[in-house]
Amino acid sequence: MGVEPVRLAPAAADLPFREILAAFVAVMHRRTGSDHVPVRWATGSITVAFTPLTTLGDLAEGLPEADGAVVDGVELVTGPALRSATMSRPDVELTAGLVGQAALAPAEQPVATIPFTGPPGVPDENDSSLSHGCLHHMVGEWATRTPEAVAVTSEADGSLTFQELTEQAEGLAQRLRERGVREEEVVGVLAERSPRLVAGLLSVLNAGAAYLALDPESPPERLAALIRQAGVRVVLSDRALISRLAESGADVVPLEPSARAPGAEFVGAPGNLAYVSYTSGSTGVPKAVAVPHSAVTRLVRRPDWADFQRNDVFLQAAPIAFDASTLELWAPLCNGGRLVLFPPGRPDLSRLGATIRDEGVTVLWLTSGLFHRFVVAHLPDLAGVRHLLVGGDVVDPSAAARLLEAYPDIEFTNGYGPTENTTFTTCARIRSVDPDAPLPIGVPIRGSRVLVLDPDLQTVPPGIAGELYAGGSGLARGYLGDPARTANRFVPDPTGRHPGSRLYRTGDMVRARPDGQLDYLGRLDHQVKVNGYRVEPGEVENVLNQNPAVAGCVVVAFPARNGKELVGYLVAEDEGQGDLAGRVRIWLRERLPEHLVPSKLVVIDQVPLTTAGKVDRAALRPPDDSLSRPSPNPYVPPVGFVQRYLCELWAELFEIEQVGVEDDFFELGGHSLTAAEFLDRLQSDRGIQVSARTFYLRPTVLELAELIDSFDASPAGKNGGTP
Repeated sequence: MGVEPVRLAPAAADLPFREILAAFVAVMHRRTGSDHVPVRWATGSITVAFTPLTTLGDLAEGLPEADGAVVDGVELVTGPALRSATMSRPDVELTAGLVGQAALAPAEQPVATIPFTGPPGVPDENDSSLSHGCLHHMVGEWATRTPEAVAVTSEADGSLTFQELTEQAEGLAQRLRERGVREEEVVGVLAERSPRLVAGLLSVLNAGAAYLALDPESPPERLAALIRQAGVRVVLSDRALISRLAESGADVVPLEPSARAPGAEFVGAPGNLAYVSYTSGSTGVPKAVAVPHSAVTRLVRRPDWADFQRNDVFLQAAPIAFDASTLELWAPLCNGGRLVLFPPGRPDLSRLGATIRDEGVTVLWLTSGLFHRFVVAHLPDLAGVRHLLVGGDVVDPSAAARLLEAYPDIEFTNGYGPTENTTFTTCARIRSVDPDAPLPIGVPIRGSRVLVLDPDLQTVPPGIAGELYAGGSGLARGYLGDPARTANRFVPDPTGRHPGSRLYRTGDMVRARPDGQLDYLGRLDHQVKVNGYRVEPGEVENVLNQNPAVAGCVVVAFPARNGKELVGYLVAEDEGQGDLAGRVRIWLRERLPEHLVPSKLVVIDQVPLTTAGKVDRAALRPPDDSLSRPSPNPYVPPVGFVQRYLCELWAELFEIEQVGVEDDFFELGGHSLTAAEFLDRLQSDRGIQVSARTFYLRPTVLELAELIDSFDASPAGKNGGTP
């Protein structure tokens, strides 16, 4: 039987819960003649349905016998009709525990003030059985147990056993202490993806310090700003990258193997700081998230959301400064598995597939955008993968369905979590997919807990949207050196059930299903995900406003093929500045990482404002690429087969009419994922293999065509672009 809604006026929020429930049961009993009555009630914007599956007679005791109260045109009847009523399954269910909790509230307590907790199965406490050791201690355990087992391997730099890895790390740690590195000091690490990088990160932990992993592809000015903001004094660096640190003023230690000094003592405690990771900041300044060892061990050591095994082979392909690398690095090293390092640079689909196959990868993490593209073009390469994890953004159900149709026994996990709660907060094991419904983000992993709260910090029941608050042992300390922003986002637990505990206010809207699984609904602010990265448009606007040629700007995220894209709207300081967008794009690339550079820059006369004087983002429309070429360059037609092929392929990828030979792939709106798709098409269509790094250095049709023509003339042939 369906549920016939019986709505209350907003004033009903002040009525006791028992009276509302009793009146509803009585009204529905009278309307249906059934003793099995589905009940829904609403106060303002909140609508709830209960399924206690027990008799409600006891709830009627003490209720007034008088009938006839009228609320919002519905006659509320109390009395004997309730005593024999039971509840059956309604359209949206809650549990008996929720009804019981409300029934146990003081008789006069208004229903709006009753804190509803989550449904059964949602962890509400920290699990005391969790292992809370230090990361370097756990790696050291495997060096003792399986010293000859391969810990880390890479195509270009070979392998290190667990014993070799720990010995190198201990030697480097001794050098750090000789430089005066103290416990919990933040030490930068700048290196390409290699066993040296892993040894460097481990050495920082061995020294009792915390690492700040720096992206080698970030502009030097950006690296210097991050180093200064985190108070970094010492940086471990590949020799080839030391020149990129010239503006930082840091003491640079070459990242080279060192012998461990006899009697060296290595310190650390589970509560010590393990690493610092940056996320985009709405004020224009990135936020330095400070994460302790215990937050990472709760993620990777004997987790309840995955079964990591000693014979597992993990792939590390995410940028090292991205917090997903935390899982990729420490899950294998803390569980005795083997870590495979993808070659330096951004992944391209063909090379990614080859690495997965050739190295026998069994556990793989992919951003949602990369996952979508990979299952379309390289599904057979996943045949040996035992556990595939996706995250970073909303997952396309059709891509998930394609995966499960091909590999029904694969462990497929959709993970959700902000950097502030250490990579994963919730996980959903996906076994089947409804193509028309979003994938859930799951339930809290062991050691984490979540609350779904309304604006008054009251918990909301399943079926009702609210903001997600995350807590537990995965929580970061806060933002390094920024107590104001820490206090704003890391707040005391409003339930009072965990005195002294904190929760992170995620800004994400979610809704719990009856079984406790959470659905992601979107953001409460302007923050967006671009290629898996959190992006605050305000951070990009802050940098744009530093350009003397820009009088004003707004950055907006619009839906794009397979995700979101940033569009920057610029107001010129002076008229007649020529190609302002092109010059600003070059200027931005010298200061921001790729994911923060807008795909398109549009010059406008003025920034639109609301009547209240605020920026009217809704008045800004996405550029219409069908009406004009998105490239600032004049159109130069292609000549010859290779140029024509590249122009046609780019026009197809970007869904535009015309591409010229002087057009830049990234000025047309390209990014790392579209680059991966293009390079994969280049290989599958024409058998031409160009690495992502090589392509990034030659991003125009003209430059790339010259490179491809040189392949045909060289002994290396069509694979000449692979470094």
